[in-house]
Amino acid sequence: MDRFIIKGGYPLQGRVTPGGNKNAALPILAATLLTDQEVVIRNLPQIKDVETMLEILAHLGVEIHRLGDRELTLRARNVRSREIDPQLTRRIRASILLSGPLLARCGGVSLPPPGGDVIGRRRLDTHLMALRSLGAQIEVGSHYEMKTTGLVGREIFLDEASVTGTENALMAACLAQGTTVIRNAASEPHVQDLARFLNRLGGKISGLGSNTLVVEGVDGLHGGEYEIEPDHIEVGSFIACAAVTGGELLIKNGQPDHLKMILLVFRRLGIEVEVRGNDLFVPHHTSLKVVADAHGAIPKIDDAPWPGFPADLMSVAIVVATQAEGTVLFFEKLYESRMFFVDKLIAMGARLILCDPHRVVVVGPARLHGEVMESPDIRAGMALVVASLCAEGQSVIKNIGQIDRGYERIDEKLRALGARIERVKD
Repeated sequence: MDRFIIKGGYPLQGRVTPGGNKNAALPILAATLLTDQEVVIRNLPQIKDVETMLEILAHLGVEIHRLGDRELTLRARNVRSREIDPQLTRRIRASILLSGPLLARCGGVSLPPPGGDVIGRRRLDTHLMALRSLGAQIEVGSHYEMKTTGLVGREIFLDEASVTGTENALMAACLAQGTTVIRNAASEPHVQDLARFLNRLGGKISGLGSNTLVVEGVDGLHGGEYEIEPDHIEVGSFIACAAVTGGELLIKNGQPDHLKMILLVFRRLGIEVEVRGNDLFVPHHTSLKVVADAHGAIPKIDDAPWPGFPADLMSVAIVVATQAEGTVLFFEKLYESRMFFVDKLIAMGARLILCDPHRVVVVGPARLHGEVMESPDIRAGMALVVASLCAEGQSVIKNIGQIDRGYERIDEKLRALGARIERVKD
């Protein structure tokens, strides 16, 4: 298993272009099952989760041809099997996204339990409720056995603004008879990206960016071409890397429209980012400082459904706070195990208190030192990379396959910016 060896204390300098959005790529790949025509996908991130999804699609009979590093064609001319390899689904949470398209296209699917990061219970009840509302019969056992004699549009009120639950409902509703109205829908950039992709293939989805999506069912989707938008989580991670190392970074095509809350939160930690058209510039910071609330009260940073602060950036933001003067409370509402990585920051010298599974108080700045650690999940793994870049001495991060699942060649990108990071094979 590969590991990273990182020598901290080197400011990042230069320019970087983020990869395609991981959380858009996975549902878009799943959605190619909805048509028997050829689809061209561009700006596809080269990450492990995408490779796993492509393996699953190939197992189902999808014809896949690479046109370049980040571009390929897919054609689900003949979907051979509705039973999915459990060894593949165990690798990624996003395998649940196959249920909507296969129900709509094939009338059924036998789905093994999906895998993914261990960051707490990740319920599938919203998916099941939405698909049942559209006419699916579902039995829950060792597999999720789903079948339908025909999906029919209706009004659905989701019990939570689930991203993947919304995406499954969108994909199934595209080929359902009649109109589907999805209320309390997720509206993250990757949900909007999927909806634009489906519309490019002939879908009729309106309300993009809002919490109410209206889908007019169509008889079938055709082929087409689509370019995935940049990953705003990767952009936020690069901003953090530059800030904690005292560097200066230009992020090309950073899509500032997707970063309003992210930039606001980083500003509360002392990071000022300049928006230059569609690019972002992180200037050299002599010091970071937490902006207190009125009357000097300790500020609180919490995650929330879009347009709130993304849960996927909480781990990175906590690392930034360790380097900022002041005290701040982080409140992670969505996953009860995501905060448990902070023991590794404490071992590095961070001054913080884990109050409970959802809240941590950080007092900064703290001089971090290198440690030997293991990446528990994608986002915590990236947070440990950020911490190691600003720590004194050498850090070793094991189990970096977790990081590779969500960040495309992150070591190469950081090395090009001046970071001392090496990938070593055990």
